[in-house]
Formats: sequence, C-alpha cells, structure tokens
Amino acid sequence: MNALDRALPVACGRLDREGRLIDAEPRLSELNQRAGGEPGAPLAVPQIATLARLAQRLGIAISRNVVAADGEDDLDLWVRAEPEDGGVRLEVSGWRQRPAWRATASEFEREGDFFRSAADWLWETDASLRITFLSIEAGDRYGFDSSAMLGQPLTRLFRLEQDESGNLPILDAVAAQAQFDGQKAEIRGTGRMARLAATPRSDPGGRFAGFVGATHMLEAPLPGEPGPDAPLPAPAAAFGGFPDSFSQRLDRALRGPLGKIIANADSISAQLDGPLKADYAEYASDIANAGRHLLGLVEDLVDLQAIERDDFAIGLEPIDLADVARRASGLLGVRAAQSEVRIDKPPMDEHLPVTGEFRRALQVLVNLIGNAVRYSPPGAMVWIRLERDGDKGCVIVADQGKGIAPEDQERIFEKFGRVDDSEPGGSGLGLYIARRLARAMGGDLTVDSAPGMGARFLFSLPWRE
Repeated sequence: MNALDRALPVACGRLDREGRLIDAEPRLSELNQRAGGEPGAPLAVPQIATLARLAQRLGIAISRNVVAADGEDDLDLWVRAEPEDGGVRLEVSGWRQRPAWRATASEFEREGDFFRSAADWLWETDASLRITFLSIEAGDRYGFDSSAMLGQPLTRLFRLEQDESGNLPILDAVAAQAQFDGQKAEIRGTGRMARLAATPRSDPGGRFAGFVGATHMLEAPLPGEPGPDAPLPAPAAAFGGFPDSFSQRLDRALRGPLGKIIANADSISAQLDGPLKADYAEYASDIANAGRHLLGLVEDLVDLQAIERDDFAIGLEPIDLADVARRASGLLGVRAAQSEVRIDKPPMDEHLPVTGEFRRALQVLVNLIGNAVRYSPPGAMVWIRLERDGDKGCVIVADQGKGIAPEDQERIFEKFGRVDDSEPGGSGLGLYIARRLARAMGGDLTVDSAPGMGARFLFSLPWRE
C-alpha cells in the first residue's frame, strides 16, 4: 500500500441514525471500501463505527485515538464523532501508518495494564473529565446507576478527597498530562470509598484527551482479619473448614478475571465491532451469563462468611427505605426490560424513614426485586409498595410468578434452600443472607404466597420518627 500523505486535511463523513455511511470525503470513503463497505451501507471500519454509536448514545462529541487495520498495516487515526440531527458527523485525522504488530510495549503501557488488571472496575473520561465508559456491572455491584453516569462529569460519580498535602492528585495529573494513583474518593450516595488511578490519553497533536482509569475499592478488613497484603494463614477450623479470610481472598482473586470475561463476552454478543454469525453471538451471551452466575456465587460466599462470624455487626444509620427501593428498581431496570417485565416502583414523593444500613438494605431489595423479575413471566408486573406497620417501616415486593407452596415458604430462607433445583436461579443463599441482614438491622423478611398466586415478600426495618 502507498504511504499516506499526512499533509492532507481532515477527512469528514456523515452517518445516519442506523450507522450507515451516507456521505464521506475520498480518504474516509476509500478506507471504508478497503474494509468491505460501500456508500449507503453500515460503516465497515468497526473502531470508528463503535465510537460513532457511543457518541450518539451519550449525545456528546467524543474524540479518541483508534487503530484500524488497513491491508497488512495498521493506521493510527484520531476520530471525532459528534451527534447531529439525523445521525453523526465524523472527522478523521492522523492517518499515521505503522506495522500491524509491535514487539514490545513501553514501560508506561505495561504499568498501566498492570494497575488496570488489578482493579475492581474501570472507567474512562474525555478531556473535560466527562465519563465515557464504565465497567459492566459496576453500578449493580456498588450501588449507582451506570447508564445515568455516562456523559456526566467524573465528580458526579466520585466525591474527590484531598491527600495529606491538601492536593487532588487527579488535578495535578491533568495539569501535567501524567499518570496518577492514590486519588481517594467516595462513590456518591453509597458511602463506599475507593482509590482511583489512571493513565492519560493524548490526541495526535499531543493534547490531553482524557483518562483511562481504574477503581480500587477500599474495603476495611473484617475484625481480626489480616489486610490484603498479609500472608495467607494456615488452614483452620472455620466456615466450611476454610480460614476466616478465605472468601475475601477468593473474591479478590476472581472478581477481576470474571469481570473481564463478562465485559468482553457482552461486547462480542452486542456485535460492537461488526456483525457475527448468530450462533457465535449466542455463544458469547452464554459466556457472559455464566460469568455473572459465577460472580454471584463468589459474592454470596463472601457475604455468607461475613454474616456467620460471631463479631458481624451492622452500621445503623437513618435511611429512607423508599429511596432505597427506587434505587434498587433502577439498578434492575435493564434486566427487567430484557425479561419483558415491568417494575412499578414507589413515586418520588413517597418516603419511608427507618433505621438500617443503606448498603445492606439495598442488597436485600436488589435480591428481592431480582428474584421477582427472574420468576415472573414475560409481560408481567413487579409491584413495590410501602407501608407502616406499628413500629416498623415495610417494603412489599410482589410478583406474578407461580407462587410458593406453604410447606416451602420457610425452606426458601434456609442456607442453600431451593424449591426446585431444575429451575434457573442462584446458589440458594440469597434469601438466607437477606433475612440474616434484615434481622441484624432490627427488622425481618417474610413471605406470603400460594401456588398460582405469585409471591409477596415483606422487608421491614425499625421506624424512625
């Protein structure tokens, strides 16, 4: 292939709402044709098409470096995708040709790959520090709405804290266009603390173009448990014959790899980088679902070991159980839509003041609403209602599933209790953990159901005047 003339101006193009290339200047049009595309058909350069879809979904202009295959070589491109009426406008510059494979990575790239691989979840921003990417499942796991955060300033998700010198490491990194680590932050609305680290991106002109970042959750060790860097203790007679810290270490060892498997399989299933045979996309979807199932088992094991410790304690605080119910409903909205189930959540003007722990109450309601969605037929409704019962505030989660026989209603709250092992579901620990958490907060979790009549789960916490 002939060397490209870097002095040529930016190549512009336009896509319609369905991602079809409706107009392009020669350089972009020729690249699209070499990739197998044609005018009026979907853009055939997957890296550019993916960026265009993201910009259209977020409703903001996004600029990013991409590498596109072109024959036996690669092209380093700088792509700006900006939504406009009826589609997306593209501006493609850079056009630097290089061999398709580089033998070694720089020390900076290796270091960035290392801290990202050890992270709990990932994020990316543009040059204005607006969020353009969040790891799949991050919101479900840590109590925020991932989709609502896309396009928002990074500070909408994180409350940044100063270091010992009174500085914000992320701002110093923006000024120096440098990597940073050790930025302490709180995930807003959850009380969860995290350490942020990131490497910068630059455009072809060397200008700062945003961060590729990693989030490391700061979980305080359980009482009597060694920190994450302490050596593994010798096996002892504890839960299941494992040492007390076993499940926490299993969580740290498996969460990162499983998260990557889920994220990559979801990307393949969604065909973000181009069309696939239908059965291949289905295989990827199966892999992602299996990864979520394994991740759920790990989370259940961690919670199970925690709540069965003699020194397990709940941090009680004033909370609005109506707000917690709305947040749990929002976190499960996508799952419900995929199952063709509607969630009727409490209106914004309803409040239910109780005493409990926000994170644990959210965990209980995510479990209850998730179960209701799982066992509801397509087209059904899950109702969430609020009431006061004496000195308790209650959330009722009702579904239109097949119901639970009276003789099985206590069994479902037992450890590893399942009514029908042939049905899809979790580990049999979710309701056991949920009831233990509810009672640890001074409340309870009960069920009212009959075969063929659906189920009503009632989660109560102490009323707060």
